[in-house]
Amino acid sequence: MRTFRSRLIQLHQCRGCTWKVMQSFLIFDPTLQSIYDMSATQLRQFGLSNEQAGYLYEDLHYHHPWRLSHFKAGDIRVLTRFDEAYPEQLTHIYDAPWVLYCIGNTNLLHQKQLLSVVGSRNHSSNAGHVMKQILTPLLASGWTIVSGLALGIDTLAHYLALEHGAGTIAVLGGGFTSIYPKENELLASTIAREGLLLTEYPPHRRPEKHQFPERNRIISGLSPGTLIIEAQKRSGSLITADQAMEQGREVFCLPGNIADPYAEGTNRLIQQGAKLVLEANDILNELPNFHKSDTSTI
Repeated sequence: MRTFRSRLIQLHQCRGCTWKVMQSFLIFDPTLQSIYDMSATQLRQFGLSNEQAGYLYEDLHYHHPWRLSHFKAGDIRVLTRFDEAYPEQLTHIYDAPWVLYCIGNTNLLHQKQLLSVVGSRNHSSNAGHVMKQILTPLLASGWTIVSGLALGIDTLAHYLALEHGAGTIAVLGGGFTSIYPKENELLASTIAREGLLLTEYPPHRRPEKHQFPERNRIISGLSPGTLIIEAQKRSGSLITADQAMEQGREVFCLPGNIADPYAEGTNRLIQQGAKLVLEANDILNELPNFHKSDTSTI
């Protein structure tokens, strides 16, 4: 007999079951049991097209979605929004993921000293040096870095955390079997062993363009603050910054030359109220649950 938790996880993996559809299901029936008794036509009442309703019905009744037994025991841990082990920080955002899939150290989700770090895929030659200067004192004090495994700043942030033996969480825009970008498959494997890979997408879900902005709300939502290293005018990092602000999180930015295209986005964010960062303490002094005495050696 299916439990509520197993019904939630199965529905979450069905084609056509978006975040809003799952919300509608739970409002209609908090047990999710009656969904299994509906025809494809009846499922359309939840805002699904004919095609989407057909896929969802088919997946519920004829296909076997991903199950833990398909993988080696312990490789993947599943957390639902109703589990005690679900990250508390995410419960405070409006559109918290219904289900999270994890490989690695899930204890990192409950660290208080978490900082999200994002920036441009194409960055200046000086970005790595500046990032090291700002983040090294935090890493030495036990902070965990959250980022998105993208090329550029994300990759530099993950490697910097690993080099210092600090925690790092990589939030993916697809399932574990389709790591994106492929250039970071080795980095993802390292993070799975020494940090945490995290995604709201079932293991076999391929990354799609619309899933990366969705992924960004988790990056910002996990941490009390988000640091933008560099961002051009149309950088995806600005989406993460906007989401962090909407979630009531602190946003930190490195300033740059007004003629530098790599700094255009961050300078605009500072103009709009983001905190200007010149050193680690500019971040530490703004975040909660931090005692300045802990950084007396910085």
